[in-house]
Amino acid sequence: MKVLCVAEKPSISKSITQILSGGRFTTHNTNSNYIKNYEFDYPQTRSQFVVTAVVGHLTNHDFTDRHRGWQSCDPSELFDAEIETKIAKDKKPIEQNLMNLARSSEMLMIWTDCDREGEHIGMEIVNVCRRVRPNIRVKRARFSAIIAQQIHQAAQNPVELDRRQAEAVDARIMLDLRIGAAFTRLQTLTLQPQFEQVKEVVSYGPCQFPTLGFVVQRFLRVKDFQPETFWLIHLELNRPEPGQVHRVKFLWKRTHQFDQDVASSLFQNVQADMRARVVKVISKETKKWKPLPLTTVELQKSGSRLLRMAPKKILDTAEKLYNQGFVSYPRTETDQYDPQFDFMSLINKQTADTSWGDFARRLQDGAFKTPRKGKNNDKAHPPIHPTAHAASLSNPDEKKVYEYITRRFLASCSEDAKGNQTTVEIVCGGEEFTATGLIVLERNYLEVFPYDKWGDQFLPVFEQGEVFVPSLCELREGQTSSPKYLTEADLVSLMDKNGIGTDATIAQHIDTIVKREYVLQRNEAGGVTYLVPSTLGIGLIEGYNNIRLLKNVSKPILRRETERRMVQICEGVTSKQEMLDTSIQQYREMFEVTRREFRKVSESVRRYLLNGGAPPPDEDPPGDDDRGGGARGGGAGGGGGPNGPGGHGGGHGGGPGGGGGGGPGGGGAAGGRPTGGNSRSAPRDEATATPSAPIPTVNRRGTSSIASGATQCGCNVPAARSASSSGVSKGRPHWICGKNSGKRCNFFEWIDDDVQLVASTGSMAPKRPYPSEGNGEPPRQCRCKEDATTLTVTRETTNKGRVFWKCAKGDDSKCDFFEWADEAPRTNTGNSGPGIGSTSRPASFNSNAVGNSGSSGEGCFKCGQTGHWASACPNPDNGGTSNKRPRTSFEGSGGGSVQCYKCKEPGHLAPNCPRTAGQSRTESVDKGGNECFKCGKQGHFANGRWLLVVC
Repeated sequence: MKVLCVAEKPSISKSITQILSGGRFTTHNTNSNYIKNYEFDYPQTRSQFVVTAVVGHLTNHDFTDRHRGWQSCDPSELFDAEIETKIAKDKKPIEQNLMNLARSSEMLMIWTDCDREGEHIGMEIVNVCRRVRPNIRVKRARFSAIIAQQIHQAAQNPVELDRRQAEAVDARIMLDLRIGAAFTRLQTLTLQPQFEQVKEVVSYGPCQFPTLGFVVQRFLRVKDFQPETFWLIHLELNRPEPGQVHRVKFLWKRTHQFDQDVASSLFQNVQADMRARVVKVISKETKKWKPLPLTTVELQKSGSRLLRMAPKKILDTAEKLYNQGFVSYPRTETDQYDPQFDFMSLINKQTADTSWGDFARRLQDGAFKTPRKGKNNDKAHPPIHPTAHAASLSNPDEKKVYEYITRRFLASCSEDAKGNQTTVEIVCGGEEFTATGLIVLERNYLEVFPYDKWGDQFLPVFEQGEVFVPSLCELREGQTSSPKYLTEADLVSLMDKNGIGTDATIAQHIDTIVKREYVLQRNEAGGVTYLVPSTLGIGLIEGYNNIRLLKNVSKPILRRETERRMVQICEGVTSKQEMLDTSIQQYREMFEVTRREFRKVSESVRRYLLNGGAPPPDEDPPGDDDRGGGARGGGAGGGGGPNGPGGHGGGHGGGPGGGGGGGPGGGGAAGGRPTGGNSRSAPRDEATATPSAPIPTVNRRGTSSIASGATQCGCNVPAARSASSSGVSKGRPHWICGKNSGKRCNFFEWIDDDVQLVASTGSMAPKRPYPSEGNGEPPRQCRCKEDATTLTVTRETTNKGRVFWKCAKGDDSKCDFFEWADEAPRTNTGNSGPGIGSTSRPASFNSNAVGNSGSSGEGCFKCGQTGHWASACPNPDNGGTSNKRPRTSFEGSGGGSVQCYKCKEPGHLAPNCPRTAGQSRTESVDKGGNECFKCGKQGHFANGRWLLVVC
């Protein structure tokens, strides 16, 4: 039987041939300079093998001529435009070679990389071969390392090609092409005429922009940081020991205090009694855990931090080592080994090394311990590990990466480091302090893994009950430190945590935003490289944030949902077409809103390009500061140059192939080597903004005569009247650019436009009308001191349709801010009263809680608002930290019977006491009128609030 074996890269085809043939094979040249055919007999299966290769993807995806040119259609039409799949021109010789070999072969065996992208390339190969031999049998060789045992196992036990994974990749390529092309054309055609600084394509990608968003978010945190002063009690003891004096530093259990008066009072208590008493001495065994088995993401993070290499450089180097047979497949999410994994044969190969050979021999002699078991298993590849001893590596980068992989593997096969930790707790002046010492007993894995540090911390002997006088006790002042800009390792962690890209494409996305000059690299002392956004990069992200999309296209939410659907395709839960229909509709809706509000992006870009981020005269700063997010996805298509072919895909990496988009005058193609990954689904919102009316595609050819009146397009000429040719608004009139020739702007406006972005048509009338955002009210500030966003209640409750304000952040850092839009803003929305040293202030109760004679006194016990019950409360439960209050018998009585226990006056409760408003904590205590109901004394409360003296 003649078997045609096709690998993904020429280097892999040669390695496979050398292993399977035992070095005895015949080589044939082809019409491609990169491809050779190898022929030999394989007696194990009584077959004749012909091994060849491709060079990544064979096909390109692009729009047809009708939609390929940037001026050929409205960008919104690209969501439905026809896409054609063709063999790339430079791949024609490879295609011809496959067809020639397939004609005389009975079986086709796919040897591409064993991941989603490899399955898709395999399907491309199958489609080419079946054009000349429709009945050829198709099998798939599965392997994780270029070593003899795995290659022979794969050749003798082939499996079926996973067509579902191939369909998932195909769906992602189609989606990325449409999204990347539509948004890239919108951005480029709108911004280039306005700014002479914008000369290149302003590319968009659904992974590229969330990645940029993380960099911008951290940059703004650094930029807006305001240091805050704190105070701490520093305590030391100089303990004489034979031959030397040891200085022991005790750490304050409160760590620090932001209230100077409280800190000073506590320090005075300590000074009043300077005898420290040892209350507890704890000595226990402790461990430093050995590292988990190595994944692709961890290799990029650790390599960037420890080896000072860019993540993409690390991954490229690891792939070279894989192609040479020195390490296993470097793209894996698995951090656990199979129970049958053969560790000893791999450890034995490392005994010849002069640096870690002795350690490997000790593992063979009984020191071996089973590696830790992580939480992830992609069921495709084992963790990254060395497969052979590499003694002859000359490339410095290859040496560093191989050494890290090998040392980490040996460390994972060793035992945890062991030590003894002693903690001493003391009390001085009523305050608690601790000191900790460590003695390392067994270094174990640390002997071969110098990247981890764990050393002795000497602590003299203390006895419980011992009393001593500290050598030093002082109140020190400090300041909070600014966060640092993101490093590449930080960005890899954020992307992995929030699901941006896959283990294999994360590095490519970072490289993309750097190459496109959305992000700049800043090298600091010590070889650390920080990432900061360019003026264009920050302008774009801030502009999208200001649009306040329900699912911001510069955030990871949409991509995470797309990636989740890709996994469902692989699992057979959904189909390729269902995934495309749902995802395209989501992005189409966001595109329509973005185009209508794109002036906000233009204004933001103008601020940063021309004014360095400052608002123009007589213009308020941008309202929304919605930063944060989370998602997971593959690559994203960008756009081509204005007068040339399509650009490379925004999130594509690896093999050859263009990117999504299609430049003006030419078409971009979705190619490259992106792969998908697992996803985490986004939380479902109970309250969402009411969707705005859709904007249909525009018929650029069906324009009428120049319109009269004051309506002008972006070119400062009278706009032209047109009508939609398709969609739900077919025939609806609108304005477009008035130019008949030359470069036209992207102006669009409905002639009968009366659509609002958020339309509140609730079922209940507001009980107290108040100007809403749509009536000119400025955005309200949430507890994060950032602009909040408005949402509309959509659940079937009495509040359906009612608009409210909440924190605009979409990630775990959002606060619990909530206010109805039809009610006056509260002047104080802080949390309930703090304990000692807290810098927060007591929460003001709802203005309707007491004293309003018109109030019914009945309402929600969760948020304290009237107009709904707790079962229909739109304010999410926050664990009891936001404006919650108990329902009492005196509520709603007009306030006459309510008495404050602080000042004994009626008409208000203690949290709203006017006598203590604006006073410092010590003032409110010193002025009296505050009594503890437990002991009847003044100067403190029983609940500990404003407490300076413990009762």
